[in-house]
Amino acid sequence: MGIELHDYQTTIKSRVSLEGFGVHSGKPVSVSFHPADPDTGIVFVHSDQNGATREIRALVSEIGATDLCTALGDPAGHHVGTVEHVMAALFGLGIDNVAVEVEGDEMPILDGSAAGFVDAIDQAGIETLDVKRRYIRVLKPVRIDSGASFAEFLPHDGTRFEVEIDFESPAIGRQSFDADIDAGTFRRDIARARTFGFMKDVERLWAAGHALGSSLENSVVIGDDSRVINMEGLRFANEFVRHKLLDAMGDLALAGARFIGCYRSYRGGHRLNAAALRHLLSDRSAFEVVETSRRERGRSAELVAVSAAVYAPWVL
Repeated sequence: MGIELHDYQTTIKSRVSLEGFGVHSGKPVSVSFHPADPDTGIVFVHSDQNGATREIRALVSEIGATDLCTALGDPAGHHVGTVEHVMAALFGLGIDNVAVEVEGDEMPILDGSAAGFVDAIDQAGIETLDVKRRYIRVLKPVRIDSGASFAEFLPHDGTRFEVEIDFESPAIGRQSFDADIDAGTFRRDIARARTFGFMKDVERLWAAGHALGSSLENSVVIGDDSRVINMEGLRFANEFVRHKLLDAMGDLALAGARFIGCYRSYRGGHRLNAAALRHLLSDRSAFEVVETSRRERGRSAELVAVSAAVYAPWVL
C-alpha cells in the first residue's frame, strides 16, 4: 500500500465529555476533550481529589508505569493510567492536538475497547489546522529483544503494524494481525477489539486490590475451562491480537509525532512497546523528522526532512 499523508495538523472542533469508571480503581472518572492549538500535541490535564491540577504531556518520557497498563506521570502524585485506548483512538483518527481534562487517576475503561473514544471524537468533529504536520520516518531497522519476545521498527512506505501473540491457552493460541493504518482501517478492524484476561488472573488481581472495575462488560474473560465466558462471545475471531495491536498503537502514539515505518512485535506488551519506542528515539541515525512539501491539493506528496527544535518531543 502506498503512503497516506495528511499535510496539516488537526484538532477537534468542539468540547466533548464522557464518563465511566477506571478498570483498576473501580472509581468514577469524568473526561472532557478540548480543541488545542497547533503544536500542542496531546496533553492530559489531571485533577486530583484536592482539586489541584497538572498538565502531563502524552510522551514516552512521561511514562510512569507499564505493569498493568500504560500510565503517564508520577505514580505517587499526579498521574493518568490506562491511556493506551484513548491514545490509539487519537492516533487512529489522525488527531494531533487536544487537551484531555481528567477527573480521576485513570481513563475510563468504557467497553474495554477504543470505540467509545471514537464516538466522542466523531461527536466533536475534526478540524484541520493551518500548520504542517511532522512525521518521524524510520530510516533503518531498530530491534529490541526481551526473552522470547521482540519488537522492531523497520522502514516502510506508510504506517504499518505487524503484531503476533502466542498464548498457551487454546482459547487464544498463536494469532497475528497486520495492517497499514488509516482511519478507515482503524474504525473497521481495530477500534472495537476489547481488552482480555483470564479468570484466574482476575481473581488474583482483585485480591491484591487491582482490576476492581473489571467485569464482563469491559473485558473478554477466559474461564478455567479455556473458553470465553462472555455471553455475546467475540467481536472478531482473532479479537485478542487485534486488541494487542490497538494497545501498541496507543503506546507508540507517545512518540509525540506520527511515524512512517513498520512496527513488528512478537509476544509484546506495554513495557516492550515503550522500550522499543525509547530505543528508536535514542538513535538519531535511525529516524528523521519530515513533512510534506506540497502546498496545493491535487499535487503528489513528497517528504522533506526538516530541522527539529531542541524541545521537540522526540528528543529524550
